[in-house]
Amino acid sequence: MLDYPALSAMAAVIREGGFERAAERLRITPSAVSQRVRSLEEKLGAVTIVRGKPCAPTELGALLCAHLDKVRLMENDLAAQLPLGAVALSESAVTLGIAVNADSLATWFPDALARFTASTSVLVDLKLDDEAHTAQRLRSGEVLAAVTADPDPVQGCQITQLGALRYVACASPAFAARYFPNGVTPTALAEAPVLRFDRRDALLTRWMRAACGGEPSAPTHWAPSTAAFVDLAMIGVAWSLNPLPLVRPHLADGRLIDLAPGQEIDVPLYWQAARLEASALRRLTDAVRTAAALSLEPPASSRP
Repeated sequence: MLDYPALSAMAAVIREGGFERAAERLRITPSAVSQRVRSLEEKLGAVTIVRGKPCAPTELGALLCAHLDKVRLMENDLAAQLPLGAVALSESAVTLGIAVNADSLATWFPDALARFTASTSVLVDLKLDDEAHTAQRLRSGEVLAAVTADPDPVQGCQITQLGALRYVACASPAFAARYFPNGVTPTALAEAPVLRFDRRDALLTRWMRAACGGEPSAPTHWAPSTAAFVDLAMIGVAWSLNPLPLVRPHLADGRLIDLAPGQEIDVPLYWQAARLEASALRRLTDAVRTAAALSLEPPASSRP
């Protein structure tokens, strides 16, 4: 049988990044936190935390954190059925870890969170990552649900196809006149400064290959921010690929122009959540499906 107070201490150290902050969160002393973690590791015969700044979970530690999250979600459902005045089962508010890509968080996902939080007291802990990598956070046990571009179901999870987030190549009118007077050509793409999100960003490569059959080596600015992509494009720093829901108003009022009409690129998105009979996960999944249906392009399988 697992020692759940010790398990809670271990999870707090991992989530808060250190023993002192975990102690503050649990309202006990750092020494007590350390003793609980040490006791747990001795019973398991294995290390659960890589001590450092910040502390990080071992593979076993991540697995145990995921288990604790599932238990707390189930306890949250049970607590709602207990007689009035019963002692709460959980030591702290229930928090649900979710991995999501930055562009979804900047466009349609807040609507899902608003719908979810309006119907529950469960808190959320958002983990930002590229849509091609969010599923790995689910596999590691760091989160219990994720928005992902990975169509392969993670073991122990249910998968739902949400639709596609559409991207358009945008620039300010002055930038387009300077660098793309003859439209999007390999020569123009090789000379025009462009924005990339980070070194794992493969979307621009996909778009260039579709637009001109290759990937010209272009002067590149790096900006790991969805909002910065739009702002920097509007003031003429570079051109960029942007989610259509985010730039639609700017395209309509002329502050941005579509560099290559008809050359939009769609990124299919999926929702993966742990197979767990917990009402919070069901409500979150319903909220995500509703918000996605209102904002994303329809899934390929449902298009006429």
